Amino acid sequence: MHRKPIFDAVRKLLGRGFLTPEIAALDAAIDAAGAAPAPLPLDSVTGVTSEPATRSVSEAGITLIKRFEGLAHQREDGLVEAYPDPGTGGAPWTIGWGATGPGIRRGTVWTRAQCDARLIDDIARHAADVARAIGDAPTSQGEFDALVSFHYNTGAIARATLTRRHREGDRAAAAGEFARWNRASGGVLAGLVRRRAAEAALYAG
Repeated sequence: MHRKPIFDAVRKLLGRGFLTPEIAALDAAIDAAGAAPAPLPLDSVTGVTSEPATRSVSEAGITLIKRFEGLAHQREDGLVEAYPDPGTGGAPWTIGWGATGPGIRRGTVWTRAQCDARLIDDIARHAADVARAIGDAPTSQGEFDALVSFHYNTGAIARATLTRRHREGDRAAAAGEFARWNRASGGVLAGLVRRRAAEAALYAG
């Protein structure tokens, strides 16, 4: 895989050169995205195993994710603090560009470089999930970007009706499914309404 175009695109998005930890993180993300996935089950009819091609998110997709994830809770000293989920007021705690998971809790503090490196890694990981979920279904770049943003936020690409509609080729129905994912902790969140509308628009092209 030619890495220079990827590094050039990410450098452009960041608006600066790379720090040493970011280079290592991006290399690792590219390796992970390009690695062969676990063997898939044989198709029950044809007996042929099909593996999805490696896909990457475009600049438009990354911009959409960054727009809605934001880089919240930056301190005057340049460090970034973790913040509680807006729906629960607590877990899962989030930091940087929407990063959650082990080790991220109240009081967690990262540098901007750590936030940017995690963003690169998380996007690559979610893109690989989406590629596996949609299989060989014809997918435009805009559709793929929208699905990755959706999965980045919901983690639901493997179970969502949206994914099934996309695999079936019913693009209109798939686009309409985005709006259903606008709730957290039992209530509709305005931020999720806006994000789903933006994703649906990107998906529809």
